[in-house]
Amino acid sequence: MPQEAVNFLIYLDKELNFSANTINSYRQDLAAFFSFLTKNKINYLNINRYDIRAFLKHLDDLKLKNSTIARRISATRSFYNYLVNIGKITNNIFNNIHNPKIEKKLPNYLSYDELAKILDHIDLTTPTGVRNRLLIEMFYATGCRVSEIINIQKKDINMQNKTIRIMGKGSKERIVYYGDYAEIYLHKYLHSNYANDSKYLFLNDRHDKMSIQDVESIIKKIVSDLSLKTHVTPHTLRHTFATHLLNNGADIKTVQALLGHSSLNTTGIYTHVSNERIKEIYLKTFKR
Repeated sequence: MPQEAVNFLIYLDKELNFSANTINSYRQDLAAFFSFLTKNKINYLNINRYDIRAFLKHLDDLKLKNSTIARRISATRSFYNYLVNIGKITNNIFNNIHNPKIEKKLPNYLSYDELAKILDHIDLTTPTGVRNRLLIEMFYATGCRVSEIINIQKKDINMQNKTIRIMGKGSKERIVYYGDYAEIYLHKYLHSNYANDSKYLFLNDRHDKMSIQDVESIIKKIVSDLSLKTHVTPHTLRHTFATHLLNNGADIKTVQALLGHSSLNTTGIYTHVSNERIKEIYLKTFKR
């Protein structure tokens, strides 16, 4: 990849605070794009609509999912916006390209009973167990992304108001809340001295800052012995938070703000889940 692409990835990390997973996706998508350009001897700074048409046909020939094609186009569009911003090109030709329509999948979420099973299964006799319980409680209480959870610092927590300052995607700051259950395990965890020597709230078993893989491994281990119908990931807990809020009467704008979505369209997927719940209740309670 050219140096501008490398600098773009650094920009996503240092300036926009994108997660490591997101940056890695951008890296892979741009690598595929530049591989196509190299094979077809196309100068990325002098690309035209015929080149783009050939690139789109190339993506179609690969039989990729629409979601993958859309992601590759979005990554390339973002890179060319970066080139405009640094003065390498004058206009972004990818702004005229529309992403393919993506069929929205309903997000997986846990029922309250399933969530209770997970929480009750955690061994609280060790500091590690208390940490794990707090981890799950915080996911469910705040609806945070896993990248946001692992970057919570102790100074971000206001214990008096039970709020946490979160730095989300694109360095967007927001305030999330936690309730009495999370508060109980937060106090237990902090008093266990597990994270005494770190500015970060959650540490792994080596007492280093947790990684996304650490969190995924902890959740996988907790649910491994449980016979749950739902596949559980950190994002499942975020989906559960949003769905339970809507099912209990929260309005969509409030859920949008708590999740840190910049667009209401993104939050809109949860209304489908909520509508399914309404339909289920209707069919159970209205027998005709």
